Amino acid sequence: MENTSTPTHCPYCALQCGMTVRPLPQGGAEVSERPDFPVNRGALCGKGRTAAQVLSPAVRLTTPLVRSGGRLVEAGWGEALDLIADRLGRTRREHGADALGVFGGGGLTNEKAYALGKFARVVLGTSQIDYNGRFCMSSAAAAGTRAFGLDRGLPFPLEDVPRTGCVILVGSNLAETMPPSLRFFTELRENGGTLIVVDPRRTRTAEQADLHLAPRPGTDLALALGLLHLVVAEGRTDERFVRERTTGWEEARAAAMAHWPEYVERITGVSVPELRQAVRMFCEPESAMVLTARGPEQQAKGTDTVGAWINLCLATGRAGRPLSGYGCLTGQGNGQGGREHGQKADQLPGYRKLDDPVARRHVAGVWGVDPDSLPGPGRSAYELLDALGTDIRALLLMGSNPVVSAPHAAHVEERLRSLDFLAVADVVLSETAELADVVLPVTQWAEETGTTTSLEGRVLLRRRAVAPPPGVRSDLFVLHELAGRLGVEKGFPTDAEEVFGELRRASAGGPADYSGITYRRLVEENGVFWPCPETPEVHEVSGGHEGPEAREAPTGEAGLRGPVDEGPEGPESLEAREASSGRAGLKGPEGQARPEAREASSGRAGLTGPEGQARPEAREASSGRAGLTGPEGQARPEAREAPTGHAGLKGPEGQARPEAREAPTGHAGLKGPEGQARPEAREAQGVPARPAGAAVHPGTPRLFLDRFATPDGRARFVAVAHRAAAEEPDGAYPLLLTTGRVVAQYQSGAQTRRVAELNAAAPGPFVELHPRLAARLGAAEGDRLAVVSRRGRAVAPARITTAIRPDTVFMPFHWPGEGRANTLTNPALDPTSRMPEFKSCAVRVEVLGPEE
Repeated sequence: MENTSTPTHCPYCALQCGMTVRPLPQGGAEVSERPDFPVNRGALCGKGRTAAQVLSPAVRLTTPLVRSGGRLVEAGWGEALDLIADRLGRTRREHGADALGVFGGGGLTNEKAYALGKFARVVLGTSQIDYNGRFCMSSAAAAGTRAFGLDRGLPFPLEDVPRTGCVILVGSNLAETMPPSLRFFTELRENGGTLIVVDPRRTRTAEQADLHLAPRPGTDLALALGLLHLVVAEGRTDERFVRERTTGWEEARAAAMAHWPEYVERITGVSVPELRQAVRMFCEPESAMVLTARGPEQQAKGTDTVGAWINLCLATGRAGRPLSGYGCLTGQGNGQGGREHGQKADQLPGYRKLDDPVARRHVAGVWGVDPDSLPGPGRSAYELLDALGTDIRALLLMGSNPVVSAPHAAHVEERLRSLDFLAVADVVLSETAELADVVLPVTQWAEETGTTTSLEGRVLLRRRAVAPPPGVRSDLFVLHELAGRLGVEKGFPTDAEEVFGELRRASAGGPADYSGITYRRLVEENGVFWPCPETPEVHEVSGGHEGPEAREAPTGEAGLRGPVDEGPEGPESLEAREASSGRAGLKGPEGQARPEAREASSGRAGLTGPEGQARPEAREASSGRAGLTGPEGQARPEAREAPTGHAGLKGPEGQARPEAREAPTGHAGLKGPEGQARPEAREAQGVPARPAGAAVHPGTPRLFLDRFATPDGRARFVAVAHRAAAEEPDGAYPLLLTTGRVVAQYQSGAQTRRVAELNAAAPGPFVELHPRLAARLGAAEGDRLAVVSRRGRAVAPARITTAIRPDTVFMPFHWPGEGRANTLTNPALDPTSRMPEFKSCAVRVEVLGPEE
């Protein structure tokens, strides 16, 4: 294996920070900075820095396990796969297809999510598939689709944040959940903009704000309506924008006017002067944004809550304009892409609706099946988990740990235990995997190639950098093998690029259109923003909607299959890919064909215009890297260029000139008119010039600037009104619990709890409470506290701080066992998004003695 660094992306949050991974001669790997990626510019949080430690065989699964005599024991792959196929097939025969469930994860690559959704609907024939991303931003997705006709986490790149006038950040502690993003908000303030943070706690993020609003948990909807009331009362609406680009304003305005400031103060605890100050800060600049996260979204009224914040943007003209708009900060690494391509209960690839006959025909055509054979929409995530052991008798679960992460977690654990059969594919033996009848060890981020879609809507290529341990296979291999055993011999390739090619065809023409995106472009452009449809020229050059055989035939590679490079079976051999095109030897770590080697003869080369010149707009527009500057050590263009000796090689607005971009590869000066790269420059890098006249869609970094994605191009106001949380405090449960994350752990902790450095920083759960509440309870710092809800009891030490409201306690949700916060949380569902109410439930707190 070559001891070279591979540029790739972090396995954790939706920033998908750029990093490089280098295998070490003594074994293992190390992560290092990758300053060329514009989102993190080289910065990494502790989780990203230590990500390679989870690659160690000492902390992860390396062999299949099957349950025998009540214990999980080692088994061979054939035995484990045969058992899964037998039990799934038997359950389907005896109880019907919908007795089979599939549960996915927001960390799966686009290729895996796509294949998993296809597997559920084509191989199993079940409607019962959903994923843990339902618990992430489904309310924001529903509200965004309702208002704009399209859901993409951010409709603009993060680099726009420092250049706007004001940001209202609602329910996000990004200083801990995605630390590298904080620099954008720091730069906002350095540039003269203002930051308003809405959070019941004074978090590390709130400490950076110009104004911190601390509403009572569950009252964000009332807060947004109160701000909109003041916008109308103070004459701050943008009447022209409302008239020309929206519908539904009269009803929404009437609803907001019922929420006068004093009423909102009584509901939220946010004072009237603070409300007025927030409106002034938001409305006085020419541009402003509202960004939401789990705080307002993880509520039983989350869709309406987000809708109220969108209404505020629309009423003030802060949407569909440069440097303005509503956006959602996606949480999981591929939470965005995961819901776009078919593992969500009601969706087909390309963000198509499963109950849309046109969508069904299109996707069924790509899959080669009868549209009528596709099942309809199934249960949402919590409803699916709640049906385990009753309607759903067997479950295939990939990349999720609901024993820790689901609401009412003790009940979910009981439901999992009641199944006739549970199969789990995961990297580690999670708390959920421990309950399984079969556990399959699968590859993870640095051991496989695949795409993810970041919170910006930027599609990225994670590249394989190290070999997986012996005995570990990819999820694509698992689905391929199970499909074959269940009678579907074709349609489930194990090569990620081949799967992505089919995903492109399936997404073509849909809201999330990836058809113009190729692996090659992702490498060349540092990602591409969707929608990115395929133009006729690209179709002609790249093979477009033809299958893999058609793509391979021109180079004589059709049918040349060989040993899989990510396991013992599957994709086209490296030798076959390289030999016929004279590309043998063009390979990266572990003998993988580099993108240029794989693609040079496929006709997919390059973003070029007339005479083969590289189009600057194609290379740069979708990355939107102009102007990413900031004082105090933030990477200016010259700082980014300096390490390669190209400081000062920049054009207007700080963009790197072509010669600066080319110089690191030794091709400075190989350029044509206006600095465009000459064909010979591209060929010198192993990138053949595109035929004259060919063009590609540049991707869409900024949405809605001309029209919204609704049939008439207008955004939709939706009239909403405050309503109480699903569970309010009473005499037996007088306090409110809210939950969240800490900087050193991630989601259910299945990976991060296996890293010593992270555990030292955050060793276990705690209960955060205000000194006044602690005094009333007689609690001291470190005392064991029991937090009790109507669903159960969690125990953790006290952490006393003035950073939280006196009527509220906070617990992080990363740990299992007696400190499991989700034992307490309320599974009450939003009627539209089916999001559970994680962020607010009624509890009481008891001080325990040493032995309790």
